[in-house]
Amino acid sequence: ISQLINSNGVRIVSRIPNENCDYLSLQRSGQAPKNHIQAQDPAQMSLLKFLAINALELSAPATPHLLQHQQAHKQAKPQGWMQLSGHPESIVPTSTGIVRKRISGLEDSEVHAYRLICKEPQTAQIVPAYFGIQEMQSQHFIELQDLLAGFRDPCVMDIKMGSRTFLESEVSNATLRPDLYQKMIAVDAGAPTPAEHEARAITKLRYMTFRESLSSSHSKGFRIEALRLRGRPPVKDLKTCRSSEQIAQTIEQFLAARRSVQKELLKRLKHMRLVIEQSTFFASHEIIGSSIFIVYDDDRVGVWLIDFAKCRELPPHVRVDHRSAWAPGNREEGLLRGMDELIRSFEEVYARCGSHRSCLKI
Repeated sequence: ISQLINSNGVRIVSRIPNENCDYLSLQRSGQAPKNHIQAQDPAQMSLLKFLAINALELSAPATPHLLQHQQAHKQAKPQGWMQLSGHPESIVPTSTGIVRKRISGLEDSEVHAYRLICKEPQTAQIVPAYFGIQEMQSQHFIELQDLLAGFRDPCVMDIKMGSRTFLESEVSNATLRPDLYQKMIAVDAGAPTPAEHEARAITKLRYMTFRESLSSSHSKGFRIEALRLRGRPPVKDLKTCRSSEQIAQTIEQFLAARRSVQKELLKRLKHMRLVIEQSTFFASHEIIGSSIFIVYDDDRVGVWLIDFAKCRELPPHVRVDHRSAWAPGNREEGLLRGMDELIRSFEEVYARCGSHRSCLKI
């Protein structure tokens, strides 16, 4: 079979990238589908398994941030908006440098987080500016800084942080579920243990940790969720880009051998890590599902930590270092472990571009 048309009308090519595939080049050349994946053993990868992995939602979507081609700053409604990732219809764009993100209400976790972060001057500098809450048509929106304002045709990357991207409350039910077992074996028939095969059922916790293992979230504490290159539409569903070489290649192409941008990004990522390590807010909160949002153009570079929808205050007796391995009850999520690994990946690319080896160019 050379190609199929899936339920969404998207052409899917049965060629499977190998371990050292170049995700972006495959996407641009038409050799891979929009939702392509990496397989450790292509020869054993059936088309059914290929489609199953592409259909698998690895975790809650990343923060909905819109990429705006700013045609004019005085328009009543910005034109050319594209959503990099996340839920559609969750952002109301404006032309005043503000985005409105839908929230559940006045006591929303994200509102709580931004109000506390605003009290720490250093911490407030690494997140979008917070402007308060608006109510429109019986719905509540949090008003945040438009992180794309002032950039022209930028390159953008959204990186989901943490080795655990689900709340402990989401996996507290120990009931064995046959439906999750079927989802697991549709992706990897060898994944269940003998006991799980015998029961033909698994817990939600088992399924969620299995999903994390398909990306670099489990192994590195971060994963590249989506990106956009200059003058091109967003490249989504990069969740299975997980090996060190695949990650380095993707970052390398994103940075396009621009040494000044690489140096500035490393500086800002290290500053962000230091602020998090010293912050009272981060010492007292569990940070689940947040992303690092990177944007640059010919003139500017920006790096922010975004999305606090799953941020939860820790009980008084619980402390986390954001690096330790998670065990149920300890509330560790691996945010700083992911920061360490992400910085290491960017440093590797910076070193490669400074060596005799030529960097990949877009």
